[in-house]
Amino acid sequence: MEMNVNKPILAFALMSLASIYTISSAAQDSSSQSGKTVRHHRVAQEDSQVPPELAPAEAALDKKNYAEAQALLQEITISHPLNYRAWFDLGYAYTATKQREQAIEAYRHSVEANPQVFESNLNLGILLGESDSAGAEKYLRAATQLVPTAKVDEGHYRAWLSLAKVLQISKPEEAIKAFGEAARLAPKEAEPHLGAAALLEKQNNLSQAEKEYQAAASLAPHSSEPLAGLINIYSREGKLPEAEAALRQYVAIEPKNGVAHIQLGRVLSAEGKTEEAESEMRTGLELAPNDPTGQRELADMSLAAKKYPEAEHQYRGLLEKQPDDAELHHSLGVVLMKEREFPQAEQQFLQAVKLKPDFGEAYGDLAMAANENKNYAGALKALEFRAKYLPETPATYFLRAAAYDHLREYKQASENYRQFLQAAGGKYPDQEWQAKHRLIAIDPKSRK
Repeated sequence: MEMNVNKPILAFALMSLASIYTISSAAQDSSSQSGKTVRHHRVAQEDSQVPPELAPAEAALDKKNYAEAQALLQEITISHPLNYRAWFDLGYAYTATKQREQAIEAYRHSVEANPQVFESNLNLGILLGESDSAGAEKYLRAATQLVPTAKVDEGHYRAWLSLAKVLQISKPEEAIKAFGEAARLAPKEAEPHLGAAALLEKQNNLSQAEKEYQAAASLAPHSSEPLAGLINIYSREGKLPEAEAALRQYVAIEPKNGVAHIQLGRVLSAEGKTEEAESEMRTGLELAPNDPTGQRELADMSLAAKKYPEAEHQYRGLLEKQPDDAELHHSLGVVLMKEREFPQAEQQFLQAVKLKPDFGEAYGDLAMAANENKNYAGALKALEFRAKYLPETPATYFLRAAAYDHLREYKQASENYRQFLQAAGGKYPDQEWQAKHRLIAIDPKSRK
């Protein structure tokens, strides 16, 4: 009998796609010019304002002899506490030697001595951005309005990009605008587009996020990060061909990324490209062998492709690691049914409902296996439990009727044959013919 008691169990492809893993989070924790403090370019000062001992200190900085520069600058700031340039240089020396708190304090003194210096505000804002977003915002906003001592557009790009990153959590709309300013100042840089795309995606503005990811991908064609964003967007929107194309680009860039191959397998499966899907899934699992979800999906693909021996082997392997997984027992039972191993199938379904007593679909399949094993009382009991969790179907009425018929309980058999015929509506001609003829044989009323 080809009728299914339950709904089809192999909706795995679209379900997997709906819960597709994120390959990477775009524009997060990425290295960037914006995260590096900058060296102050010497600006014109009155000779009287420049302590003569500053020259050897800055020469030491030029040579990256930070310990010597730090010692000299500490002395200069004691004797010239209002010299912003000395404080700036000291902050830079502290930053180079990873003395963050001391660097922040030195840059504060520099800004207090001269609040109009771009580099002092930028560096202070960058360092504060790690712990004090409000304070960082103040100085980075100031930097966007000041003039760098060299490379004006590059300096403003760093300021706007750093400001955008500081605002991402607290003020996402303003952060998107700041990323836009950074993109305008550096039209060949992908990072501002990535940052804006990630925020737009979080806001569910998927169309604009897609445009930003596409812009980033065109600017950084060898980077997988914008492709990861596009894959997530396309997957959420159900754009399978676009997701497939982006994933193929991704695995071309990162051929050893097992998760990407697994995702490509999922998308190909959802598109009905079963053979390609299996190949990608196998590749992914070779690269990421500890992915139980991918292993299960490969087993599901084998079942869908009617590769029953492979599917059986895969499900049994999974059950060795997860013996208390009711879904796995159920899936193995379905495979065994396809292989006509009905006694083994019945045992797997029994184990599934033992582990998950409200597993309606498993009760339905248990009824079918029990029926094939001529365990008609067991089939009726399974159908009784199924009815507690799932609505009746034409198949359940027919299966119950056949079980009662075999047990020669003709009254109940007749009732269920009639319910089957009423629910079938001409969709199951073979079973409807059988039901009508059995009614004639077992129910005198049907002969009239």
